[in-house]
Amino acid sequence: MTAYLPITTDRLTLRRYRDTDYDDLLKLQSNAEVTRFLLYDPKTPEEVKGTLAGRLADVAMDTDGQALTLAVELTGTGQYLGEVTLFVNSAAQRAGEIGYVFLPESAGHGYAGEAAKELLRLGFEHFGWHRMIARLDARNTGSVKLLERLGMRREAHFVRNEFLKGDWTDELVYALLTDEWPDKK
Repeated sequence: MTAYLPITTDRLTLRRYRDTDYDDLLKLQSNAEVTRFLLYDPKTPEEVKGTLAGRLADVAMDTDGQALTLAVELTGTGQYLGEVTLFVNSAAQRAGEIGYVFLPESAGHGYAGEAAKELLRLGFEHFGWHRMIARLDARNTGSVKLLERLGMRREAHFVRNEFLKGDWTDELVYALLTDEWPDKK
């Protein structure tokens, strides 16, 4: 099922989670700075155990709502940087979504962009999807810049549509079609 994994770039390895990744995942998901723009609050150790169990499960990626989350590490050293997720939004419409979450100390090196590009490649070239999106809190200007560098276009700006951590927040939606994919073969 996941013969296409791991994915390696010059600097990164995107791989399935392992049981031994608990401490790294806890560091990521319990960090308030990391979860600031996410739909969940910092997680407890027990909640992270449940999250890791879900990350370890096989996912066919052929049904709406399925998601494949991969650990991202530096190739060679194995240093954990964060995670990326590929979601099946509509199997019938061949539509997916990308997401990424990285440790603050990983910022500023281009790792998130490099890993997100590989998710786009996976969706378009391996799964044969027609369209991929990314949704984010509009206050997350770093992610806005990243998505624009990837060649994704802003398609929607929903004003104060989510009540997140005590505030009404704006949501942005970025998209890219397979024929717009700049790395298309």
